[in-house]
Amino acid sequence: MAIHFNNAQFVTSYFDGKKIDRPQKPEIVLVGRSNVGKSSLINRILNRKSLARVSSTPGKTISVNYYDVDGKFDLVDLPGYGFAKRPKSEQAAWGKLTEGYFNAGRDIRLILLLVDLRHPPSKDDEIMFDWLMESETLFTVVATKADKLNKTEAKKNADALSERFGINVIPFSSLNGTGVEALHQIITDLVEAD
Repeated sequence: MAIHFNNAQFVTSYFDGKKIDRPQKPEIVLVGRSNVGKSSLINRILNRKSLARVSSTPGKTISVNYYDVDGKFDLVDLPGYGFAKRPKSEQAAWGKLTEGYFNAGRDIRLILLLVDLRHPPSKDDEIMFDWLMESETLFTVVATKADKLNKTEAKKNADALSERFGINVIPFSSLNGTGVEALHQIITDLVEAD
Protein backbone atom coordinates (compact mmCIF):
# COMPACT_ATOMS: atom_id res chain seq x y z
CA MET A 1 0.00 0.00 0.00
CA ALA A 2 1.57 3.27 -1.13
CA ILE A 3 2.18 6.18 1.19
CA HIS A 4 0.83 9.48 -0.14
CA PHE A 5 3.58 11.77 1.12
CA ASN A 6 1.75 14.92 0.05
CA ASN A 7 -1.20 13.97 2.28
CA ALA A 8 0.45 15.51 5.32
CA GLN A 9 -0.46 17.95 8.03
CA PHE A 10 1.17 19.65 10.96
CA VAL A 11 -0.14 18.07 14.18
CA THR A 12 1.42 19.84 17.14
CA SER A 13 4.55 21.18 18.82
CA TYR A 14 5.82 20.07 22.22
CA PHE A 15 7.97 22.32 24.37
CA ASP A 16 8.22 19.91 27.31
CA GLY A 17 9.66 16.42 26.82
CA LYS A 18 7.48 15.02 29.63
CA LYS A 19 4.29 16.11 27.89
CA ILE A 20 4.87 14.36 24.57
CA ASP A 21 1.99 11.96 23.93
CA ARG A 22 2.57 8.25 23.71
CA PRO A 23 3.27 7.26 20.11
CA GLN A 24 0.23 6.33 18.05
CA LYS A 25 2.14 5.50 14.86
CA PRO A 26 5.67 4.69 13.68
CA GLU A 27 7.96 7.73 13.75
CA ILE A 28 10.61 8.99 11.35
CA VAL A 29 12.84 11.50 13.14
CA LEU A 30 14.98 14.38 11.85
CA VAL A 31 18.04 15.54 13.73
CA GLY A 32 20.72 18.00 12.66
CA ARG A 33 22.41 21.31 13.17
CA SER A 34 20.26 24.41 13.53
CA ASN A 35 20.77 25.67 9.96
CA VAL A 36 21.11 22.38 8.10
CA GLY A 37 17.78 22.62 6.28
CA LYS A 38 15.41 20.33 8.19
CA SER A 39 12.33 22.45 7.45
CA SER A 40 13.23 22.63 3.75
CA LEU A 41 13.67 18.84 3.66
CA ILE A 42 10.27 18.32 5.33
CA ASN A 43 8.57 20.60 2.80
CA ARG A 44 10.28 18.90 -0.14
CA ILE A 45 9.68 15.26 0.81
CA LEU A 46 6.04 16.07 1.65
CA ASN A 47 5.71 18.10 -1.55
CA ARG A 48 4.43 21.14 0.32
CA LYS A 49 5.70 24.70 0.04
CA SER A 50 5.37 25.90 3.62
CA LEU A 51 4.15 23.11 5.89
CA ALA A 52 7.31 23.49 7.98
CA ARG A 53 8.38 27.07 8.58
CA VAL A 54 11.74 27.86 7.01
CA SER A 55 13.80 30.52 8.75
CA SER A 56 17.01 32.28 7.83
CA THR A 57 17.77 32.53 11.55
CA PRO A 58 19.39 29.35 12.91
CA GLY A 59 17.75 27.80 15.95
CA LYS A 60 14.15 28.74 15.27
CA THR A 61 12.90 25.22 16.04
CA ILE A 62 12.79 25.13 19.84
CA SER A 63 10.17 22.44 20.04
CA VAL A 64 9.51 18.86 18.95
CA ASN A 65 7.26 19.25 15.90
CA TYR A 66 4.94 16.49 14.69
CA TYR A 67 3.63 16.03 11.15
CA ASP A 68 1.12 13.30 10.30
CA VAL A 69 1.88 11.71 6.94
CA ASP A 70 -1.06 9.95 5.27
CA GLY A 71 -2.19 8.59 8.65
CA LYS A 72 0.61 6.02 8.35
CA PHE A 73 3.49 7.60 10.27
CA ASP A 74 4.59 10.74 12.08
CA LEU A 75 7.50 12.79 10.83
CA VAL A 76 9.16 14.29 13.90
CA ASP A 77 11.40 17.36 13.73
CA LEU A 78 13.67 17.69 16.76
CA PRO A 79 15.29 20.99 17.84
CA GLY A 80 18.49 21.77 15.94
CA TYR A 81 21.80 21.60 17.77
CA GLY A 82 24.86 23.88 17.59
CA PHE A 83 24.94 27.34 15.99
CA ALA A 84 21.80 28.70 17.65
CA LYS A 85 22.40 32.06 19.26
CA ARG A 86 20.46 31.28 22.39
CA PRO A 87 21.28 31.53 26.09
CA LYS A 88 22.92 28.45 27.64
CA SER A 89 19.81 27.88 29.77
CA GLU A 90 17.66 27.58 26.63
CA GLN A 91 20.19 25.28 25.00
CA ALA A 92 20.08 23.07 28.11
CA ALA A 93 16.27 23.04 27.88
CA TRP A 94 16.57 21.83 24.27
CA GLY A 95 18.82 19.01 25.45
CA LYS A 96 16.22 17.97 28.04
CA LEU A 97 13.44 18.19 25.46
CA THR A 98 15.31 15.94 23.04
CA GLU A 99 16.29 13.52 25.79
CA GLY A 100 12.67 13.37 26.99
CA TYR A 101 11.61 12.47 23.48
CA PHE A 102 14.10 9.63 23.05
CA ASN A 103 13.52 8.17 26.52
CA ALA A 104 9.79 7.66 26.06
CA GLY A 105 9.86 4.20 24.42
CA ARG A 106 8.78 5.41 21.00
CA ASP A 107 8.32 3.39 17.78
CA ILE A 108 11.20 5.06 15.97
CA ARG A 109 11.68 3.37 12.60
CA LEU A 110 14.43 5.65 11.31
CA ILE A 111 16.45 8.68 12.31
CA LEU A 112 17.64 10.98 9.54
CA LEU A 113 20.85 12.71 10.59
CA LEU A 114 21.14 15.80 8.40
CA VAL A 115 24.59 17.23 7.69
CA ASP A 116 25.61 20.03 5.33
CA LEU A 117 27.24 18.56 2.21
CA ARG A 118 29.33 21.71 1.74
CA HIS A 119 31.34 21.24 4.94
CA PRO A 120 33.03 18.48 6.94
CA PRO A 121 30.89 17.23 9.86
CA SER A 122 30.86 19.61 12.83
CA LYS A 123 31.85 18.46 16.30
CA ASP A 124 28.13 18.31 17.16
CA ASP A 125 27.47 16.18 14.05
CA GLU A 126 30.21 13.79 15.17
CA ILE A 127 28.76 13.57 18.69
CA MET A 128 25.27 12.88 17.31
CA PHE A 129 26.63 10.24 14.93
CA ASP A 130 28.50 8.49 17.76
CA TRP A 131 25.36 8.60 19.92
CA LEU A 132 23.28 7.10 17.09
CA MET A 133 25.85 4.33 16.61
CA GLU A 134 25.49 3.41 20.28
CA SER A 135 21.71 3.79 20.39
CA GLU A 136 21.03 0.76 18.14
CA THR A 137 18.33 2.79 16.35
CA LEU A 138 18.27 2.54 12.58
CA PHE A 139 19.54 5.75 11.02
CA THR A 140 20.94 7.17 7.82
CA VAL A 141 22.93 10.31 7.02
CA VAL A 142 21.39 12.83 4.62
CA ALA A 143 23.75 15.43 3.15
CA THR A 144 21.71 18.57 2.48
CA LYS A 145 22.29 21.54 0.18
CA ALA A 146 23.67 19.37 -2.64
CA ASP A 147 22.56 22.00 -5.17
CA LYS A 148 25.04 24.51 -3.70
CA LEU A 149 27.96 22.51 -5.14
CA ASN A 150 28.80 21.47 -8.69
CA LYS A 151 28.48 17.75 -9.47
CA THR A 152 32.21 17.03 -9.01
CA GLU A 153 32.39 18.78 -5.63
CA ALA A 154 29.13 17.21 -4.49
CA LYS A 155 30.37 13.70 -5.32
CA LYS A 156 33.75 14.32 -3.70
CA ASN A 157 32.16 15.62 -0.49
CA ALA A 158 29.53 12.85 -0.41
CA ASP A 159 32.28 10.24 -0.81
CA ALA A 160 34.30 11.88 2.00
CA LEU A 161 31.26 11.89 4.31
CA SER A 162 30.44 8.28 3.41
CA GLU A 163 34.02 7.28 4.24
CA ARG A 164 34.01 9.24 7.50
CA PHE A 165 30.72 7.75 8.68
CA GLY A 166 31.23 4.29 7.20
CA ILE A 167 27.81 4.34 5.51
CA ASN A 168 26.53 5.66 2.20
CA VAL A 169 25.18 9.16 2.75
CA ILE A 170 22.23 10.36 0.69
CA PRO A 171 22.93 13.67 -1.09
CA PHE A 172 19.82 15.84 -0.88
CA SER A 173 18.57 19.08 -2.38
CA SER A 174 15.29 20.73 -1.44
CA LEU A 175 15.74 22.91 -4.54
CA ASN A 176 16.03 20.30 -7.29
CA GLY A 177 14.72 17.18 -5.52
CA THR A 178 17.96 15.17 -5.39
CA GLY A 179 17.50 12.37 -2.85
CA VAL A 180 13.71 12.69 -2.48
CA GLU A 181 12.95 9.40 -4.23
CA ALA A 182 15.58 7.54 -2.18
CA LEU A 183 14.12 8.87 1.09
CA HIS A 184 10.56 8.06 0.03
CA GLN A 185 11.60 4.48 -0.71
CA ILE A 186 13.52 3.96 2.54
CA ILE A 187 10.71 5.45 4.64
CA THR A 188 8.03 3.41 2.81
CA ASP A 189 9.96 0.16 3.32
CA LEU A 190 10.41 0.80 7.04
CA VAL A 191 6.90 2.07 7.78
CA GLU A 192 5.29 -0.82 5.92
CA ALA A 193 7.55 -3.42 7.54
CA ASP A 194 4.82 -4.42 10.04
